[in-house]
Parts: sequence; C-alpha cells; structure tokens
Amino acid sequence: MASTNPAFMNGVPELLVLRLLRSREMYGYEIVQAIREETGEVVNLAEGVIYPLLHALERGGALTSRRTAVNGRSRIYYALSPRGVSRLDELTGLWSRLTQALHQVIKGEGYVPGV
Repeated sequence: MASTNPAFMNGVPELLVLRLLRSREMYGYEIVQAIREETGEVVNLAEGVIYPLLHALERGGALTSRRTAVNGRSRIYYALSPRGVSRLDELTGLWSRLTQALHQVIKGEGYVPGV
C-alpha cells in the first residue's frame, strides 16, 4: 500500500524521473505510474509533484519535450537531454554514497568512506 512520502524524500523525485527517462521517453502520468510500479508502491508521487518537476527540469535543460496527439488528446512526452544524463550521473553518485552511509549507521557499524 502506498503512503505519503516523508520529508527526507527531497531530491528523490528528481532522481527517479531522470532514471526512468534514461530508458525511454514518457509522458507525465506514465511517469507517476512507473514510479509506483518500479518502487513496489513504496514511493507514491502525485501528479502535483511530478508535473512541476518536469517543467523545472525542462527549463533547466535536463529534459526535452515533444507534444503529440494521442486519441484526440494532446500529450507531452519528455526525454533526457545530455545535460539530464550528466545530472542523473551526479545524483546517482550522491544518493549511492548517502544510502551506503545510512546503511552502515543503521547496521551500527559506522560509515567508512570508500567501503
């Protein structure tokens, strides 16, 4: 069952969106659904979180978009730009180090850089 996301989730939506778009272009609601599915419904981000993030990432040059008609409706598909790939690589490194450090603390072993 999906629940609301705690405050420590700041930064996670950007990482998830960029990672999903690395595989293929997607539209907003498709991204919302993919995040739920890919995280086993542990992360449940509303459209009100995803759409502003998509717009900000596009303004910042991390995403490109194209509008297309699907069944008489307009849909915007987003794709990663080269800047978005760089940002994803940066975030992946940061989050990997953070999760490793947290895991060590949770296990009671303390954090040892580079281990």
